[in-house]
Amino acid sequence: MSSFKTEPKTNYQTLLTSHPNLRLDSIKGLCFGTIALEMLTKHYGSPLWIINADIIKSRYQRLTQAFQPKKIDVSIHYAVKANDHLAVIDLLAKEGAGVDIVSLGELKRALQVHINPKKICFSGVGKTEEELKTAIDLELGQINVESREELLLISQVAQQRGKKAAICLRINPDVNAKTHHKITTGLAENKFGIAYQHALPVYKEAYQLSHIIPLGFDVHIGSQISSVEPYQKAFVKMVDLIQHARLEGLKVSVLDCGGGFGISYYNEKEANPVELADLMDKTFASLDLHLCIEPGRWLVGPAGILISKVTRRKDNESKAAPFIILDAAMNDLIRPAMYDAWHGILPVQAEIYNRPLESLNIDGPICESSDIFARQRNLPSLKEGDDIAILDTGAYGHVMSSSYNARPQALQLMIKNNKVHLIKPRQTIEELWNKEIIPE
Repeated sequence: MSSFKTEPKTNYQTLLTSHPNLRLDSIKGLCFGTIALEMLTKHYGSPLWIINADIIKSRYQRLTQAFQPKKIDVSIHYAVKANDHLAVIDLLAKEGAGVDIVSLGELKRALQVHINPKKICFSGVGKTEEELKTAIDLELGQINVESREELLLISQVAQQRGKKAAICLRINPDVNAKTHHKITTGLAENKFGIAYQHALPVYKEAYQLSHIIPLGFDVHIGSQISSVEPYQKAFVKMVDLIQHARLEGLKVSVLDCGGGFGISYYNEKEANPVELADLMDKTFASLDLHLCIEPGRWLVGPAGILISKVTRRKDNESKAAPFIILDAAMNDLIRPAMYDAWHGILPVQAEIYNRPLESLNIDGPICESSDIFARQRNLPSLKEGDDIAILDTGAYGHVMSSSYNARPQALQLMIKNNKVHLIKPRQTIEELWNKEIIPE
């Protein structure tokens, strides 16, 4: 994730090379798989989201294949927060994935596509009593406990329901994931998990609670991690904790290793499933554990594109780069505004690629100075009416969008088996207020 201040001088050819699912046709223009993007904008308008199910399926299979030669027992739980569309959850469920959820709404989404409750992990630092009642009644596979206070509440709710709750303690190992400070979760200063030094006493306490079934531990240190080094540091600590727990006579059968596997937005190293599988095999093979991983971004990020149209070209008299104003905005894709996140941008129409390269500022139309997609980006010269594709938006894209500035949310398309399907229509302006009430 590069700051706009240090943004790389991108060559669009680099993006085409690093995104093998994109292809530039001299007549059809930019294609996503076999689908010409200009055809979609002509039919559906813009802005619009496209998610490619074939890419998601391929990446899931690549992930499972990385673990197949290993001696370890691993379950994959898709992190629903990355992209919670029913079509995405359903696709991964049919491939064999469970899910990692963080709210009652995500739980109900998983149930809507008939995911077995035993394949659901419930994470999150602020689970409510209502959420816990539902989770316990459904006998979810595991609840990842974020604090001693939450453990006691789960015990109380389980006793009231006449049930037992299977839990893992989420441990904060105080390990720096070396990622953006807003998406790191494994440092002592973060709100997540139980401090490492307090983990064993809380686990002992869990064993004394009659309505709790302690399975083991959970560790999740952050997001967009490209190297196995931070995982190695966290895993070494978890091995030590597991061994100490077993020396105390406590059973540990499950270790949830979290997610956070990074993708390449520009030229970063993408997390390598084989390297992760090798590390987990080397670290845990002798411990007789059932392991879990919670990938989200890695599975769906590269499968998504946001298409937008240039509505205005505004000369910038004080700086060299003109402002290119799009019809998409931070209400659609908030990652650049929130994280200074870098997303690749490519023109859609073939003719644009014949124009000279130019340094351009790419902005949205919202009345906020942070409504920025790129600064001084090297692209073929753009003008009003041109379409552009914002890449790698399958994770934390539409799922984080809003109707700020009374802007209807964009429609969503899915490419599946090289066919285009409408999976969510464009929100109408009237739908922005159809549930609002003016008191008399």
